Amino acid sequence: MIQKLTLEFLTDLKKNNTKEWFDSNRKKYEAVKEDVYATVEKLIAAIGSYDADIALLQLKECVFRINRDIRFAKDKTPYKTNIAGYFAKGGKKSNAAGFYMHIEPGKSFLASGCWWPEAPLLAKIRQEVDYNFKNFKKIINTKKFIETFGSIDTKDTLQRPPKGYDDENPAIDFLKLKSFVVTKTLTDTELQSKDLVKNIADIFKTAKPMTDFLNEALA
Repeated sequence: MIQKLTLEFLTDLKKNNTKEWFDSNRKKYEAVKEDVYATVEKLIAAIGSYDADIALLQLKECVFRINRDIRFAKDKTPYKTNIAGYFAKGGKKSNAAGFYMHIEPGKSFLASGCWWPEAPLLAKIRQEVDYNFKNFKKIINTKKFIETFGSIDTKDTLQRPPKGYDDENPAIDFLKLKSFVVTKTLTDTELQSKDLVKNIADIFKTAKPMTDFLNEALA
């Protein structure tokens, strides 16, 4: 479970996003890190029970830094107002499809899949979806998958078919996608549940056949 103090800290950080405030509240942040890191370590073990690649990960390979990269950003606030982790073969810096956890008061969510892959990787995924559309449909149309996620996120999509494909292709709605991702929101109450790790691991397990499909395409 995520402690209330973590959500309170992130709420306060959003209102006071300065180095001075952060430095004066560093002890609170250390407690927040302990809280989140403990959850991440439990998740590595829980997801690792059904995904051997995740079982090999270390904590530092999964958790993102809270400091923002502001070198080329218009927004110069120094800190993210969320804490996030990515569980995938090779860790957070890999190109592999995986499982993402985003902790932010009132805006927390889980995501699985491959978000905005580079063009050569996206081409591989599209090719696999085209060649094995029957299997892909079977994965995303299972009752549990639909009950958990609804459908694949279609916000990032092309207006026209990608090069090499046409509108008559039965998979065209998916071939136009720029990302292959499913999401599920988490309430603050759900974050603070004693069953949080089990619940997240179960949700990611439901998404695993899709991430496996994507990773086979990327191999």
